[in-house]
Amino acid sequence: MNDKLVFRLVMVISIIVFVSVIILNKKILPVPETIPSFVYKLPKLNAMINGTCSLLLLLSLYMVKQKNIAAHKKLNIIAFCLSAIFLMSYITYHWLAKEATFPVDNQLRTPYLVILVSHIILAAFVLPLILLSFYYGLKTQLPGGQIYLHKHKKLTRWSYPIWLYVTITGVVVYLMISPYYVF
Repeated sequence: MNDKLVFRLVMVISIIVFVSVIILNKKILPVPETIPSFVYKLPKLNAMINGTCSLLLLLSLYMVKQKNIAAHKKLNIIAFCLSAIFLMSYITYHWLAKEATFPVDNQLRTPYLVILVSHIILAAFVLPLILLSFYYGLKTQLPGGQIYLHKHKKLTRWSYPIWLYVTITGVVVYLMISPYYVF
């Protein structure tokens, strides 16, 4: 696959995910009358996945600084797979469950909304960066991989801190909103 095709594919995937999340949050798709009970466990699962990804990303940074590229790669692949599971779980929950709202009269509402909005915007923005970072990182193992290593390093200067922020704020958002879930 050439780089232009991969870039286009990454953009298409990112747009599809973004539009899917918007559609599901607007409750445009029909929701079954009976919601499976596992759906109500998904927010906690999502927070645990986000927390685990945060730790994996921190360990990954440590490993790359130790020049342990094999461990760095494995940790990132695990974080990537967990993030994919998170995305499926997030979409399932927001399709099927009633949205929790943070009380208007709560003094933490403004900080909550600031964290939530920054989390949502950066989560949408970081997906293509993560996908391209992975593509370049995996290409470093192939002949001529030095050019991809440069691209990988350049891109991860942006994707890594944003991804880490999104995973950490995902846990914070869950902890702040979880008392207001109505199941």
